[in-house]
Formats: sequence, structure tokens, C-alpha cells
Amino acid sequence: MKSRGTVLISGASIAGPALAFWLHKYGFEVTVVEKSAGVRGGGYPIDLRGTAVEVAHRMGILPQLQRAHIDTQRVTFLEADGSRAAVVHPQAVVGGVDGHDLEVPRETLTNVLYTAVRDDVEFVFDDSVDALAEHEHGVDVTFHSGAQRSFGLVVGADGLHSRTRTLAFGPEQNYLRYLGYCFSICTMPNTFGLSHEALIWNTPGRAAALYAVGNSNDVHALLTFAHPEPSHEALRDSETRRALISTLFGDDGWKVPEIVEAMCDSPDPFFDTVSQVHMPQWSTGRVALVGDAAYAPSFLTGQGSSLALVGAYMLAESLAAHEDHTTTAFTAYGRASRPFIELNQSQISTGEAALFPTTDEALQARNHRLRDLTMTPPTTGRPAHTALTLPEPGWIAS
Repeated sequence: MKSRGTVLISGASIAGPALAFWLHKYGFEVTVVEKSAGVRGGGYPIDLRGTAVEVAHRMGILPQLQRAHIDTQRVTFLEADGSRAAVVHPQAVVGGVDGHDLEVPRETLTNVLYTAVRDDVEFVFDDSVDALAEHEHGVDVTFHSGAQRSFGLVVGADGLHSRTRTLAFGPEQNYLRYLGYCFSICTMPNTFGLSHEALIWNTPGRAAALYAVGNSNDVHALLTFAHPEPSHEALRDSETRRALISTLFGDDGWKVPEIVEAMCDSPDPFFDTVSQVHMPQWSTGRVALVGDAAYAPSFLTGQGSSLALVGAYMLAESLAAHEDHTTTAFTAYGRASRPFIELNQSQISTGEAALFPTTDEALQARNHRLRDLTMTPPTTGRPAHTALTLPEPGWIAS
């Protein structure tokens, strides 16, 4: 069967393998390059909601994800002194539907996606894209390893700090929208007796959380804080980050000192700004973006993985439906997907950012709202999560 063209995808986390899966089904020859030595393990749990669950169903991976679903039973919000402010059902906080929407370990999702496509497309690990040179018939790609190859299309699925986006569209600062918070995540021993639950401690402008996935011997620890946007140098320097966390949280109570110590002792805690990506268009010439590289919603929405799966499906469907890949197909991808993407990005103004208030008055108002919620699982979800009806898969090549 004649190939419909060659595509290089940069990034093998969620959007990349999902896009590779669908492009292969539509008859494209796909190569995925990933700078890590293999599929990344670890990471905090992620959510799949609404339309993204339907994508997983169409991929045939939904049963595996359902078996891996994390059965978190409660979220407890705490006052600054550690006393209980409210206890709610997890889905009531995130706007999910109990029994339908899923929460799974991140490494489970990435491994399931990789396994679903690894025998059908080429994966190149421990390498990355260094340069792109577009011409009439394709894109010449120079890799960090020194290898040079040419592809018909290139897609950046390489995350919030996408190298592909910088090469094709210009500096990161042109597209990142800082939301006023920084955060750090690590794992630490579960010496707290936690099981199937999350604890979230707040004081104005700062929050700490412990999340026990099942009965694990470890818990995920989170620190987040309101702060002027840090410099790129501060973000890169581990000692500067540790000093900032120690200073900001140094006088706090509850379990915060233990979390701070774990963050500072961790060899590689994850640290980043809470930011979104906003772009007027997600393609230029023969290069396109998908997932966080194009429209990161931030962890405040909990929709990053869902938008990655949905965006990958929509991009592949557009490329399959339109022979003119560089104009008509990319235009169709943006036209069909953007309202859904932007609606979900906007959810930070309708509840999620309010989880981390910056004033005492806002914190007390949040706690009052939380007390109105119950431990009863919700039966309907947030409309934004299902605001897109997926087109039926087009002609499948294999």
C-alpha cells in the first residue's frame, strides 16, 4: 500500500505516541524521536476525562486504563494549623464523573500508549531535534546526535518547553502565559499512614499536598506558591530553587517541614511554573504542534493529558481527510479543535485556580464552597470536558 507520507514526531510522552498510533492507522510512515533513553517512568497521576475517554476507547486501550484506575476515596482540605476545613469526593473537586472518568499513574498511560504503537512506527530514543530546514518537498532535520534526515511533515509533541516550537515559531516567552504560581513535586516515604486519599494544606499564597496512590509505601508531595515570574536562570538552578522553597515555607506548620526537607533532599524534584501556552496558530508550513507544546492548559485544569489525546486524534483525522497537509489539513485541525481547547484552558477562571487562594478572605470563601460539596460521587461532569464530539475515524489503512 502506498505511503501517505513521512512524519517525524518529537516527543514520546502522551500526545506523540497517540498521534503516531492514528497516523499509522491512516497510512503514514511515522518516526518518533525522544530525548530520554526510553519511555519515561514515574510522574504524578494524571486524569482522563470526557472526550479523552472516548479517544482511549477508540484506540482499544480503555480496558487497560480502567484496570489501572486509581480509586482515590477522599480529598481533605486543611487549615494553616492542620485542622480540617472540608472533606470532599475527588471527582467533586475536579469536575469528573465517577465510574467514567479515569485517574491513572502517568507511567501507566505512557507505557500503554507506547506498547500500542511500538511495533508499527520507528522510535529513536536518546536523541532530539536540533535544527529544521523546510523546503518545497519536506523538512530537513538535523538531530542532536548529528544524524540528518528528511520528512514530509514534522510535529512537535515535546511539552510545555517545546524545542520544536522554538525552532519553528520563535522564543518560548512569546507563547507562555504565566499564571502566577510555581510548583515542585517529589515522592517521599509514606510515614503518614495515608491510603487512597489526598491532603491539601493551605495558607494564603502557599499550599502543600500529600497524595497516597492506593496503599503505596510512597506518597506524592506537592508544594505550590504564588510568586512573581522567576527568571529562566532561577528555574534551571537547583540550589536557587531549593533556597526559594526553604525560605517561603520555612515557618509553616503541619507536615510542611517534612515535605520541604524531602524536596531539598530529592536528587531531581520536578519544578516549574504554572503556565499555559497560547498561540494564534498551531502550524507553520510543514511543522505543526500538538498537546502541551501547542496549548498547555496547566495542571490547575487537570486537562493536559486529555487535551493531548484529543488533540492527537483531531490532528491525525485532519491529515487523513485532506491531501493538502500543509494548508487545508492544518487549518481544519485548528478550526475543529480550538473552541474545545480554549474552553478547557479557560477553566482556571471558573474554579481551579481558586484551589490556591492568595488572600485570607479568598481562602475562607473557598473553604465555605468546599463545605457545600459532599462525599457523594457526582453523576455529571464539567461541560467543558465533553464539549467536543469526535468525528468518526476516516479511512483506515491498516
